[in-house]
Amino acid sequence: MNFKPTALVTTVVALLLGAPAGAQKPPAPPSAAAQIAELMKAGRTEEALARAEARLKDNPRDAQVRFMRGVILAEQGKTVEATLVFERLIQEFPELPEPYNNLAVIQAAQGRYESAQRLLLQALQAAPNYVTAYENLGDLYLSMAQAAYGRALELDPNHRTAGPKLEATRELANRLRQPR
Repeated sequence: MNFKPTALVTTVVALLLGAPAGAQKPPAPPSAAAQIAELMKAGRTEEALARAEARLKDNPRDAQVRFMRGVILAEQGKTVEATLVFERLIQEFPELPEPYNNLAVIQAAQGRYESAQRLLLQALQAAPNYVTAYENLGDLYLSMAQAAYGRALELDPNHRTAGPKLEATRELANRLRQPR
């Protein structure tokens, strides 16, 4: 499936619009989170991870940078470490939907569909309008359907309706994976 981790969205606001020269303080340097996001966007994940870890030494409760660190670890394939980051964020900040979503993506990729479903429902409980979680839930249900039809065919290879249903779900999943 094509599960989507929560994308990092960072907005940089220009502070010098329309103010006369000298009437305004110089703009503050970009936040640590903004700098890390820029490094991630540029594909410089090792540098982004180092910057995140340096930031967290001085500010260990910075939820945004901790989340970004988890995203970087997941992108690097360090799923055990990323899982720990997201689990700890969920424990400390249960009101944030993004850690639930990203942990669900990891769980689904490992075939742990029930756990992924529970996490996505928790994300939606935290944020009922969280579109990414709804989309991932739909992808998850499609994966679960494929697994169920596949299991039915393992038990009865001649089952007359499970085969076409499995093929239809595979076809749909393939179409959904294609770039738009």
